[in-house]
Amino acid sequence: MCFSPGADVVVGGIVVAVGVDALRQVREPKQIVLASLPLLFGLHQIDEAFVWWGLQGRVSESIGRVGVWIYMLFALAALPVLVPIAVLAVERSAGRRRLIAALAALGIGVGVALGVSLFRGSVDAVIDGRHIAYDVSALAQGRELTALYVVAACGALIASSHRDLAALGALNLVVVPVLMWLTVSGFISLWCFWAAMVSVVIDVHLRRTSAVQLAHVT
Repeated sequence: MCFSPGADVVVGGIVVAVGVDALRQVREPKQIVLASLPLLFGLHQIDEAFVWWGLQGRVSESIGRVGVWIYMLFALAALPVLVPIAVLAVERSAGRRRLIAALAALGIGVGVALGVSLFRGSVDAVIDGRHIAYDVSALAQGRELTALYVVAACGALIASSHRDLAALGALNLVVVPVLMWLTVSGFISLWCFWAAMVSVVIDVHLRRTSAVQLAHVT
């Protein structure tokens, strides 16, 4: 989520490029989900540009509505599942894997609950200052599910034995509330830039892991 369609396209394009590089660093199948996240983040940002354009009347309403649904399905239903599973797949410690697996199960439950909410009522989007405000009418327990969402996604990262991923999870606990306040207050939305930073961290992590694995081979 960014403050204009142009910003969504530009930042999304950069993140897509980071995502392609991340996928090029994959050396084992277990790294694929983690490596796919930056690419998905980038496509997610570009998709929101179509939401903007639909609300502005620059593309057809049907295209804008498809953009809204793609955006919400990824943000609410897919992401709380993908992040813990991605961290679980690359975890080396058996003890930590058990904890992350529990968080992944929680993430799946949250993703299913949020996904069901999307189809039980209306899903709307409006331009509110310098961000798009999304509304899911059937999401009656939004605060509780949001809290569990954070526990599943950030908790899985923090539990990782990879220090950069754990640091990313801890930093999320600080940055996400600030970004939420900036968005809800109507000041500005900077989520796209945080998605870009997260994507760079993942790419660097995979590059470092790839270099270590190549060093062991040689």
